[in-house]
Amino acid sequence: MTKEFIRPEGMANSPFYHHAIKKSGTPVFISGQVAEDADGKLVGEGDAGAQARQVLANLRRVVEAAGGTMGDIVKITVFTTSLEYRPAIVEARNSAFTAGEMPASTFVVVSSLAAPGYLVEIEAVAVV
Repeated sequence: MTKEFIRPEGMANSPFYHHAIKKSGTPVFISGQVAEDADGKLVGEGDAGAQARQVLANLRRVVEAAGGTMGDIVKITVFTTSLEYRPAIVEARNSAFTAGEMPASTFVVVSSLAAPGYLVEIEAVAVV
């Protein structure tokens, strides 16, 4: 299954951002992942970069359990509690996905997440 990256003319385009992605297969809707380890303990308290890396590792585990890979993720929504965390989150995201094949992405700043201490949550859609 191949992915088609939609890059409309007359719009800014980047290898780190796609306006849309088209892929055939079965969609998998992945719930928001947070920075918890296998024991349910928060990883990276106060460190958005460490939390983002844990979140993306958890996301990888979920998509692989569904029979896919990180390359099958076509859309992510990143939730964070501060715009100041964006560079650390983007760095972690860029390490988790292949440049030029980034999923479509939305970045949202919220007042809080589901539990105290959470700085980052990422939900995703994969097509496997």
